[in-house]
Order: sequence, then C-alpha cells, then structure tokens
Amino acid sequence: METKKKLTIKEIARFANVSVGTVSRVLNGRPGVSPETRARVLEVVRTQGFVPNAAARELVGQSTAVGLLLAPGVRRYTPYFTLLLEALSEEVWRLGLRVTEVATDARGLPLEKTRAYLLLGAHDHDPRIETLRRNNVPFVLIGCYPGTFWVAPDDEEGGYKATRHLLELGHRDIALLTGHLHHQAGRERLLGYKRALLEAGLTWRPELVLDGNFDALHAYRVVRRAWEGGLRFSALFAASDEMALGAWAALEDLGLHVPADVSLVGYDDLPEVGERLTTIHQDIPTIAREAVRLLREALQRKSPYGKRVPVHLVPRGSTARREVE
Repeated sequence: METKKKLTIKEIARFANVSVGTVSRVLNGRPGVSPETRARVLEVVRTQGFVPNAAARELVGQSTAVGLLLAPGVRRYTPYFTLLLEALSEEVWRLGLRVTEVATDARGLPLEKTRAYLLLGAHDHDPRIETLRRNNVPFVLIGCYPGTFWVAPDDEEGGYKATRHLLELGHRDIALLTGHLHHQAGRERLLGYKRALLEAGLTWRPELVLDGNFDALHAYRVVRRAWEGGLRFSALFAASDEMALGAWAALEDLGLHVPADVSLVGYDDLPEVGERLTTIHQDIPTIAREAVRLLREALQRKSPYGKRVPVHLVPRGSTARREVE
C-alpha cells in the first residue's frame, strides 16, 4: 500500500492557490476566511492526503489542539507575530497537531482547556507560568523563564551586537529605543546595549533610553519629541524594526537624513519592514522548530530546560561611519 505524504502548510497553500496565513487560519479554526476559500483548502487536505504523526497521536490521544496564550498587552497583528504564528503552525502541523488561539482572562490565564500550550510574551511574575506549573499542564514559553521549557533568541547578544556595530563606526552618543522593560526581550536588549557601552569605556545615559513601546507610531512621537526637546545623538538602536521605521520617519520630518545625520539599527530583520535597515536577524523558523521540539518533550513529561537561538547583525544602508568634525 502506498504511504501518503504528509503535506506541509506551504504545499497546501500552493495546491489551493492561497497564502500560508490563510491555510493556517483554516487548519486552526480561526475566523477571517470566506466559506469558499475554507472549503477549497479543506478539499486539498482531503484529496492530497495527510497522515498525522503517529507519535503525536500516542502523546495526545484524541486531542490535537495546542493552545496559544498571549500575554496581556501583546499586539496580535504585527509582522513579527504573524511570521512567528505561521512558523509555529507549520511546525505543530508537522507533528500532527494544530495551534489554536485560546481566550484568556485579564491576567492572561486560559479560559479554554487544551492538551498543551505555547506561551508568547514572557514577562516578570507571569501568572500563566505558575498556574500551568501548579496544575501540571505541559507548555513551552517563547521567551526565557528558569525551571520551564523555553526557547528565546539571544536578545542580550543582539542588543550588544547592534550597539557594538555603532561604536565601531565611531558613534559615542547612541540612543536606544526600547519598550516593555518588564518583558524579557526589551530588558535583555537593554542589557546588551549597556554591556557594549561599558566595554567601550562609556557610561550609559538614562536620557538616551527612550520608551518606544514596540510600536511604530509611538516610536515616531517619542523620537520627535526628544529631538525637539534638545536631546542629541548621532546613532539610534531601535529594539524592533517597526520602531526603527517610526524613528526613521520622525528623523526625516525633522529634516535629518539616515544615515548621514543619524545612523539607525533595527531588530528582527522582518521581510519588507526591515529590508532597508541595518538590523539584527532573528531566526524565526528555528525558534518555532525548537519550540515544537520542546513541546514534544513537555508532553512526554521530561525535565524542563531552555534553548537560546543565535542572532546576527545584517549591515545595510541605514548606518554609516561618524564623520568627526
């Protein structure tokens, strides 16, 4: 008997002539897809064949749902979240399971039960983690938290590499545009920024650390307000590509040029969003792959541990050597 090939989400999307995001929404039961498109995707799955991973069936019995838990305040409809969700859905699908976003209460705790959970938005004193651990529910955190299964980009190293790049170009007055310092990503990128300055013999200046709230519009307002208020810097490290683009727009509206007047570094290396930026590249497919590998171990009740995913600098046209006057 011929064994059916296990389709990937990308292959289903190609057969159905739709985007990967549309396939992900159909397979995970999310809204936003027309009945006709949903039927076409499901017909491709039925006719082309899909054989769920046998090991996954043994692990979860009749349940194939993995709940996606977002921390309060995490914005869902951002380029980074969309790419991460698609990558997670692809990897979970390979395991024979499906991702479904579950409703939460004000503290981010799930209002729906699933066999396991993927947690996004790691932050201090996270009640989701302690509640799931207390109830012995398997989960993996996209972030960093001791004593749990977790996977995270090496954000401190990313902050260090971005700042070090600007220092090597001769910049000394380097601003940082950050946000959500009670969240792991914002806090670790700040630590990397400080470490690079300290290594260069410089003292970090609190007034150069601006809260951009990981949002382009907020970043635009903060940078413009700071410059109009007299704050000066020759370089700016934005802890996300979205904030970097907001900062870039603010600088242009102030009559400044990137990188002639201000060098600019982003973070994430998002398609289209970060394509003109010198930025720190996050390997989103690897983060998703490691998360699902850890999820399988969590379902097998193995001892928890974490995994750091390396990041690297991608130099482009938004940084330049500082001209000494």
